[in-house]
Amino acid sequence: MTTRTLFESRWARWLLSLAFWTFLGLSFAGQFYIHASKVGLDVTWKEAITNSLGDWYVFAVLSLPVIYLARTFRVEAGHWGRSLAVHLVGCAIFSLSYMVLRGGVASWQSGAPFQEAFKSLLVKTWHFNMLTYWVIVVASHAVEYYRRYRERELRALDLEKHLAQARLQALQMQLNPHFLFNTLHSISSLMHKDVEAADRMIVRLSDLLRAALESSDTQEVELEQELEFLKRYLEIEQTRLGDRLTVKMDIAPETLCARVPNLLLQPLVENAIKHGIEPRARPGRIELRAERHNGSLALEVRDNGSGLPEGEDIEEGVGLSNTRARLRGLYGDEHRFDLCAAEGGGLVIRVQIPFQTGEDS
Repeated sequence: MTTRTLFESRWARWLLSLAFWTFLGLSFAGQFYIHASKVGLDVTWKEAITNSLGDWYVFAVLSLPVIYLARTFRVEAGHWGRSLAVHLVGCAIFSLSYMVLRGGVASWQSGAPFQEAFKSLLVKTWHFNMLTYWVIVVASHAVEYYRRYRERELRALDLEKHLAQARLQALQMQLNPHFLFNTLHSISSLMHKDVEAADRMIVRLSDLLRAALESSDTQEVELEQELEFLKRYLEIEQTRLGDRLTVKMDIAPETLCARVPNLLLQPLVENAIKHGIEPRARPGRIELRAERHNGSLALEVRDNGSGLPEGEDIEEGVGLSNTRARLRGLYGDEHRFDLCAAEGGGLVIRVQIPFQTGEDS
């Protein structure tokens, strides 16, 4: 919080306090005027307001040390006995101080002797003053409890935020070695068939890992950057699978600036290759689409593989389950992640997240 903000906030509290005591004074002035009119006393509005504001402005001044005592000696478990003793003494001093100050104000307003004003106040206001003291103490306690509650709530939200970030970071760290293991397995398989192709895959893998490490601390990247990473991964897979893998991308230009979870598309495409393309000898195709629908970004990964066995549930591996958990952590209920059979065979994975750009974030 800046010094200027703190200053403005302090002045706001003073103005609110003044408005509160003024409101009480005017309320009692109206009550006093109406009562005086009914019993036949000759009291003007000016006299009623002057007397009532005199009463409550004195209470306003005396409330400052009472609030200090209430904050310093809180009546709560552990040391309520000492605090109660302090407040009993403070209550008596408060009542006596009110009568002295109010008597001085009344003597100045009317010109009457101070002793007479003090004696009248002693009879009329001693117990009311004590009651006012305890009302101020209770109100101060209530405000303090609410402030502590808000602080605990903000701390809890902050801890929850940091916990969510830690979980997302852990999920991303889990995804990197998973991807590396699968890629190395592909290179190992290719080593026995085409050494030169395996060598090219190693070079591309080094570029891919460099890109992954550069963004390892980033939860979201632009879709354009995510697609560049995916293309490097697909170069490795197309080197391994050759003509058996065809990739078609239909990316709406306005979606390239949208922010998506880092390493979102790679496990989805990997799943399509592993379960839709690789098990079959004939050529396979993967289609990737990105569109903007109102305030959402819609992504789709579709393959023309054998699809889902009828009547069987989908078994999600590390990549898909990790992706689902990351989407839930980043977007909560504002996302969709669906896997279903595609028309004409194969599997389609649809992801829908809020459309956000770097400026929105």
